[in-house]
Amino acid sequence: MKKKIKLIDLKIKKIVKFKGINNSLKSFYFTSLTGLIIILIFSISPKLLLIKNNLFVKSTEVQNESKINLEKVLSGTTINQEQDDKLDNFQVFEDIFQYEEIPTSTVRLSASTIKQLFKDTNYNLKNVRKDKLVKPVNLELLPNEMKMIESTKERKNLFIQIVLPLIIEENNQIKLDRKKFFAILNRSNNSNSEKQWLNMKFKQYGVKNRDLLTLKIRMDEIPVSLAIAQAAKETGWGTSRFALEGNALFGQWTFSDNGIKPKGIEDGKTHKIMKFQVLQASVRAYFRNLNTHSSYREFRKIRAASRDNDEQLNSLVLADYLKEYAATGLEYTKILKQIIKQNSLTDFDDVKLLPNSELIKKII
Repeated sequence: MKKKIKLIDLKIKKIVKFKGINNSLKSFYFTSLTGLIIILIFSISPKLLLIKNNLFVKSTEVQNESKINLEKVLSGTTINQEQDDKLDNFQVFEDIFQYEEIPTSTVRLSASTIKQLFKDTNYNLKNVRKDKLVKPVNLELLPNEMKMIESTKERKNLFIQIVLPLIIEENNQIKLDRKKFFAILNRSNNSNSEKQWLNMKFKQYGVKNRDLLTLKIRMDEIPVSLAIAQAAKETGWGTSRFALEGNALFGQWTFSDNGIKPKGIEDGKTHKIMKFQVLQASVRAYFRNLNTHSSYREFRKIRAASRDNDEQLNSLVLADYLKEYAATGLEYTKILKQIIKQNSLTDFDDVKLLPNSELIKKII
């Protein structure tokens, strides 16, 4: 038996020594080995990629608390409140300061001229309440004759007609910003222009550490009825010195030299009332104030909760959270709600601004 085995081994060795067969076996061996290696690489690479994602990508997402919190908000999960950062007022109001560089009308329109303008364009509050549409009339200044309009109803109507388009315009801009914000969030990759836009919004809303949740909470609308009520309260329906001399519709304070000093100010008080080049700048500053200042965190929290529950923003509810706006506190909020109710201002909360551009058409 052993001899037969030796004989077979000898025959195999002779065959292997034959040059052509030896090369063919070597080629077959290397081809098979290479094929096995390739198959092995393709079979384990998905597992290696999964391990990489688990170890690195997921850890990065976990560290990005802002994005996780925002996803929780979008899914209806309760999360912590917005960041509590000290504001950089120059960054927050930088785009508003730029209004100072815009040339304004040299002639202030009289009350009679404005009334005729509204009549010629068929712009009256009765139609607005009925049709829920308002003319895109953007007046830069209040008429000096506001005080001389004897009829309280007439004076109120004129004031509302002037400020209503300005308030809706500001809300429209925020609607567009929120629409763009959520579109950016829904993309896996963002362009450089989108990243630059986000950085600009972080600055405008005083958001540090690029916290997306805080930006979502702050970059939101103010109910039209609430804004009209505060403007009416702060200006006496457009008759105050601050409104007529400085286009200040909301009585915001400043400690800079660029302001109007209140008469009869208490000793030790150094604040002034902010003045603006145009009325629209005052409206934007008011929006930015409510949307960023720490005094109105509860206001923004309640507003965000309404958003998460798909509820319409309620000015009579939100007014309760503006007690820090004036020294009179709760009494101030009661007056706001009284103004809203007595003048049926909630009729304007769902009013749309007639489009004067393709951009506005996208949101109405």
